[in-house]
Amino acid sequence: MKYRRLGRTALQVSELCLGTMNFGPRTGATESHSILDAAIDIGINFIDTANQYGGALGVGTTETLLGEWLAKDPARRNRLVLATKAYEPMSSDINDCGLSARHIQMACEASLRRLQVDHIELFQFHHVDRTAPPEELLQAADRLVAEGKITYLGSSNFPGWKIAQTNERARSGGRLGLVSEQSLYNLLERRAELEVIPAAIEYGVGIIAWSPLAGGLLAGPADGPGRRQGQQAAPERAAQIARFTSLCAELGEAPGRVALAWVLHQPGLAAAITGPASLAQLISLADVSDLILSSDQLAAIDAIFPPCGPAPEAYAW
Repeated sequence: MKYRRLGRTALQVSELCLGTMNFGPRTGATESHSILDAAIDIGINFIDTANQYGGALGVGTTETLLGEWLAKDPARRNRLVLATKAYEPMSSDINDCGLSARHIQMACEASLRRLQVDHIELFQFHHVDRTAPPEELLQAADRLVAEGKITYLGSSNFPGWKIAQTNERARSGGRLGLVSEQSLYNLLERRAELEVIPAAIEYGVGIIAWSPLAGGLLAGPADGPGRRQGQQAAPERAAQIARFTSLCAELGEAPGRVALAWVLHQPGLAAAITGPASLAQLISLADVSDLILSSDQLAAIDAIFPPCGPAPEAYAW
């Protein structure tokens, strides 16, 4: 496993971040814990979750499952970088959602209880809350940092302008601000290249790519790593995926491994989230950090999935 700095911080995180959204609703506790054990064994030190994860089992289920695993061996806690998120509704209460300072405080404390830890390294705002000014977000974060409950602040699904706005407000107050942005980014969805990634690079915000396999569409066969049940490519994408699959066959690599490696070759990336539903899926991707794509191979992939850039000045220059 290889490691990278999380944005402009000195914190080192594994290039592969273990996503836990499947834990509970799709993968039972026993196998989820086995996946977590294996992730540690292959050198993954970065684990991502969210307070809302749990599906039909209910919000908070995934954090609870992860907390039970952490409680089995408290010594492993100090080796890990834990990341969670807040924004989504956690109940029917009108204030139990969004990014008000009140909800941020309550959501963080509830996550700490479910995870059975005393602090969270990376606390992420799961979505933009257009009713919450950046000063409110930063005030709430200041309190949590002062209380020792969080270490770093990140965003998820933020546009480029919101990353810039939030970090300009933080800079004016002498704060660190956002250090990471968890963004949808893969070969089929490259719009992050237009504004989000340029803004992130400018402000020293590390990109954490979620859904790097496009829900499994880039994983190859129907049983490939990350493939969601019933997931099918749109007709206009089928030809691209077929060409990509052929290219991967020429390289002697599984499409999912190449798609994940491609993400890790892009500028501004701190990590890519892999969300295995089984131990076999995790093992199939364990050494993807060692898969180096040549400039010719990257160009061939770009020919199949054209980039969105250059941006953001392309229209003016």
